[in-house]
This record gives sequence, structure tokens and C-alpha cells, in this order.
Amino acid sequence: MENLMFSLNATMPVFLLMVAGYFLHKICLIDDRFADRMNNFVFKAALPVQLFQNLSASDVQTVWNGSMILFCFVVSLLSILIMAAISLLLQKRSLRAEFIQAGYRGSQALLGAALLQNIYGDTGPLALVLIGAVPLYNVAAVVVLTLLSPEGGRLDRKTVGKTLRGIVTNPIILGIFAGLLWSVLGIPQPVILQRTVSSFAATATPLGLVALGACIDLKKAAGCLRPTLVCSAFKLILFAAVFLPIAVLMGCRGELLVGMLIMLASPTTVSCFSMARSMGHEGTLTSSTVMLTTILSAFTFTGWLYLLRQLALI
Repeated sequence: MENLMFSLNATMPVFLLMVAGYFLHKICLIDDRFADRMNNFVFKAALPVQLFQNLSASDVQTVWNGSMILFCFVVSLLSILIMAAISLLLQKRSLRAEFIQAGYRGSQALLGAALLQNIYGDTGPLALVLIGAVPLYNVAAVVVLTLLSPEGGRLDRKTVGKTLRGIVTNPIILGIFAGLLWSVLGIPQPVILQRTVSSFAATATPLGLVALGACIDLKKAAGCLRPTLVCSAFKLILFAAVFLPIAVLMGCRGELLVGMLIMLASPTTVSCFSMARSMGHEGTLTSSTVMLTTILSAFTFTGWLYLLRQLALI
């Protein structure tokens, strides 16, 4: 019972904020435009500041783990390749790119930060996951959505250059490296700066979760039901079942293991839909997977935490 309460206390506040966002949207207190702007603010400002705050105040020697970053990269690459292989079974070629992206690309930045903050009080280990996975996620998404576009697209120099610029200027990546650099150089933080950064960073979790909840449309979750269910099963359960034991064998415990779990079993990120639509795809499969994985993750992630707690791994 104690382990179950630990798991519920870690996940339920996160998902209740999403439920609040959903109902605020339903009663028109939050509209789609406002939710989009909140999401934009969280990803481009509040979340990078939160990651900077946690890393700049920590000892980089204790945070950095090259083998875990490499592990995140390899596992992410394998996940992409697995989803690509399974997508070949889909009869509709137009769904393959969305199926691949929605199956591997999780909401580590937002939900991951919220969960780690709720359990351990900081998001330090999340930096390893983001460094190892996010650049690859972005590159793979552009490649897949371009090559498998309905118009039969192809990669050109302009697309490649735009992708690389997007990675280099990614606010989350910039926040991580700024925090690491600040820690390495040992730059002091005056009380005024600490309190300002702390107050700004505190807006990331509640605003991000409320905005995510406001984006949920239950009707869309019924579209493309069969591929959506398969995609959701890989995103929430199967990848974690395959790769999490390997992380345990490599010595991952506590915060680091929860970071690995977030990478493997977090719901599909909302940005997948925006990216699919902007690159000429219909987006129905993506939006359905985002909605279904977000709703089901309240149960699946609680179950994973409970299992790890029962095994005394966290």
C-alpha cells in the first residue's frame, strides 16, 4: 500500500492539472489560441529556465553520465527503427510517417520535468535524457515526415539546414547547456538572480500541464483506432518492457531510472501533431495517439512507478 501511495502521489497531481486544463477549455475559460500560446511560452521560456536552474545549481560532475547519454541515443534510434519496420505493415502509406513519429517521440520535456519535480524536487537527470534523445528525435521526425509525405517528398539542402538550425537553437537544449556551463565555470548566483529564476521556473509545470489538458479532444482519439492502439502500446508499455531491464542491468537506480522510464513510457508529445500538419500530413493518427497516450499514461505510468518501487529500484 505504501508503494502504491508513493506512485499515486507522484503521478496524480500531474494528471489532475491536465484534467483541470481540459475542463477549463470546456467551459471556454481557455481557448485554443490561449492554450497554444501557453505551450509556446512553456517550451521556449519557462522549461529551459527550469532546466537551467536545476543544472546551474548542481555539481556537473555528479549530473553528467556519458554512458547514460549514449544509452538514451541508442535506445531512441532502435525505437525509431522498430516503429519504421512495423509501419511497413500498414496498408495506407500515408499513415506510415505519422505512425513512426507518434510511436517514438515522447513528452519528456514537459511531463518528464513535471514528474521528476514532483517525485524528487528537481529535474537534473532529465538533462541526460534530453541531450541523448531530443536532437535525434528532431532529425528523425524531419527525415520521416519528408520522405514519407503524401506528395512523395525528398530531403534537400534547405530542409537539412533548417533542421540543424532548429536543433542548435532549440530553447530546451540551450537551457541545458547554459546550466551545465554555469555549473562548470562556478559562476556565483546572487540572491536576486536565484529568486527571479526560481519564480520564473516555477511557472513551467502548472502552465504546461494545464495547456496540455486544454489540447485534449476526446473525439479525435477515436480516429484510426487500430494503428492508434498499436502505436500507444509501444509508446506506453512495450518499449519500456524491453529497454528498462537493460537500464537496470547497467546500474540505473533512483532518479536516473525514473528519467529512463520517462524517455521510454511518456505519452506522445503534442508537438508531433503540429509538425505532421506543417509538413503536409493529415494528422488524424497523430492527434489520436497524442490524446490516447496522454489519457492512458495516468494509469500506465503509475503502474510502472509502482512496479519499480516494489522492486526497490527507486
